Amino acid sequence: MSSYIQLETDESLATELCSPLPRERVIFTYAMNAITFSLTGLALIPLISILWQIIVRGISGLQSDMFVKAVIDNGFGNAILGTIIMVVIGSLLSIPTGIMTGIFLTEFGETNSITSIVRFITSILTGVPSIVVGVFAYGVIVLLTKGFSAIAGGFALAVIMLPVIILTTEESLKLIPTSQRLASAALGGTRFQTTFRIVVTAAIPGITTGILLAIARAAGETAPLIFTALFSLDWSEGLLSPTASLPVLIFNLYNDPDPQKSQLVWTTSIVLLGLILCVSILSRLVISQRRIK
Repeated sequence: MSSYIQLETDESLATELCSPLPRERVIFTYAMNAITFSLTGLALIPLISILWQIIVRGISGLQSDMFVKAVIDNGFGNAILGTIIMVVIGSLLSIPTGIMTGIFLTEFGETNSITSIVRFITSILTGVPSIVVGVFAYGVIVLLTKGFSAIAGGFALAVIMLPVIILTTEESLKLIPTSQRLASAALGGTRFQTTFRIVVTAAIPGITTGILLAIARAAGETAPLIFTALFSLDWSEGLLSPTASLPVLIFNLYNDPDPQKSQLVWTTSIVLLGLILCVSILSRLVISQRRIK
């Protein structure tokens, strides 16, 4: 008797699931889809318009020799090199520190009283204006070394990148199932081995995404570099001398009445976007190759 009732219940559920939706629900679904697509298109309008203006105004002035000329010669080669150098310095300072801090917060700091303090400070740092970071780096590095430099600029970018890397690393590690940790422990893995061979390895795509977000943000920052690296119209003399960068070049020359300098600003904007795009594509390729293996 019970099996018969169960069979009838299954048949009624199957009939209900296969029956078409009521007209009101169909209309509501289409209406919500239409609103979603409309709002998505509305949100994309500013982004597309900005990209269109940059491409249209900048592509006409793009020449191959501009990549090897300094700003003083109507090029941006020194600004590209300066941006890369300062982003690399910032990455070398922030990526290891950020990843290790994120690992500590997730895997080793559950019972540590310092964990909540570190997480609170990290959350505050994400909302600190970049100009405040520039003033901080000016007081710590520029006044200490008595000069503007690429190292000071890299330090400022590291401070900006650090909280992004910490929080994304922490969230990526939290997404790894606890069952993987328990399986590693059941096979005799130590806490250290489980963390770095199992958990961190599985979270590499998410950690890489966080690093890319931090690099993309740092590469476009202007205010911290004005206070730390300043600017240079010619090639930099070293890491301890004023260094040009793409964002500061755009900031300094945007209101220049010279038509060549105005055109250089738009062309530099294309190059800055292209650098960020290349980094993103390269990282995606690395992640996809790792997944294939």
